[in-house]
Amino acid sequence: MSEKEDLAKQKAAAAAKAKAVALARKKAKEEAAEKPEGEIDIAKQKAAAAAKAKAAALAKKQAKEAAAGKPEGEIDIAKQKAEAAAKAKAAALAKKQAKEEASEKPEGEIDIAKQKAAAAAAAKAKAAALAKKQAKEEASEKPEGEIDIAKQKAAAAAKAKAAALAKKQAKEEASEKPEGEMDAAKQKAAAAKAKAAALARKQAKEAASEKPEGEMDAAKQKAAAAAKAKAAAAAKAKAAAAAKNRTAVQESGEVDTPREISLNQSKLDQIVSAIESHVGQGALLENYINRLSKDVPTLVANPDTYFSIAKFLRYDEQLDFSYLSELHGTDFESHMEIYVHLHSFKMNQSVALKVKLDRDTPVIPSLVPLWSGANWPECEAYDLLGINFYEHPDLKRILLGEDWKGYPLRKDYEPYDVEV
Repeated sequence: MSEKEDLAKQKAAAAAKAKAVALARKKAKEEAAEKPEGEIDIAKQKAAAAAKAKAAALAKKQAKEAAAGKPEGEIDIAKQKAEAAAKAKAAALAKKQAKEEASEKPEGEIDIAKQKAAAAAAAKAKAAALAKKQAKEEASEKPEGEIDIAKQKAAAAAKAKAAALAKKQAKEEASEKPEGEMDAAKQKAAAAKAKAAALARKQAKEAASEKPEGEMDAAKQKAAAAAKAKAAAAAKAKAAAAAKNRTAVQESGEVDTPREISLNQSKLDQIVSAIESHVGQGALLENYINRLSKDVPTLVANPDTYFSIAKFLRYDEQLDFSYLSELHGTDFESHMEIYVHLHSFKMNQSVALKVKLDRDTPVIPSLVPLWSGANWPECEAYDLLGINFYEHPDLKRILLGEDWKGYPLRKDYEPYDVEV
């Protein structure tokens, strides 16, 4: 009797379950008929979930009722059977619902969806093929040298970008770290930089080994030319920066920082005072310490008082500039200039005497009567610059012949015989 009762209960449960499913499907169809397509899909999903949950609850309830009338051994077997049956039924129901949803869609919509997916895949493949083809065409239109340059530029750009990113990250990390960790990070960065340089060198060698000799030579020449241009640009920039710094330092020194008084300033004041006392107040046009020439006291004489000042320096007992070490002329384009360097063993002091002359008619008294050592230097200035030293005992050309045309140390000199 128990088996018959179980069978009857199972049949009744199955009938009730089938009825509930049919009722749920009918309700879902009625609701779907009243709703637009988007809401129908959501309603179907909700109805399927509700039906599944309802079926599971009913099966659970029936299993509990059946278990209440059976001994333990039968209960376990019944549980296993019920679970297996519920699992199989749920899978069948899901499969059936999927089929029903597919059967409810017209064939046109299914085909359109498939066509759209296929068209999207085809378009993607076509775009990839077109991009590949264009890249090949561009590469085939360019000569080998340009391709290499393009590759080098791309590699350089990528390398620069990576370096900038690494530098930025390093700065951010450094700002957050204490000094000890920063030093370690710097060492790591230096090691990474060296490693990257070694890797780049290795890659360059491998790339060079794959190229024929002609291409390698051309690549080497290009690399050498690029390196040379880069070095020249760097040198130029460095020189410009140095010049700018020098100018800034000079300007700051002249404007802001007062210079220390030279040790020779007192000697210069003494010499200037003696000249103005004995030769006259207007004898000197200018006097200063030449810091570019070992702080030598420098006197700029009036052409009319040039010989008088030189004579005073030579024979004054206190000054006694008995030694003439140098005399030369210079063309400044706007004027000529004579520079005389004198030394006093008595004072253990040197002094420079200058005089500016008219460039068209450069005439000045000779210093040979005061210092015999002025003989040849004045002849040289006459020979190469055309400066005339009157009262010179034997003024002549000592390097060029007497028939030589022009004066070679003048800025506007042009050879008379160009072929020579």
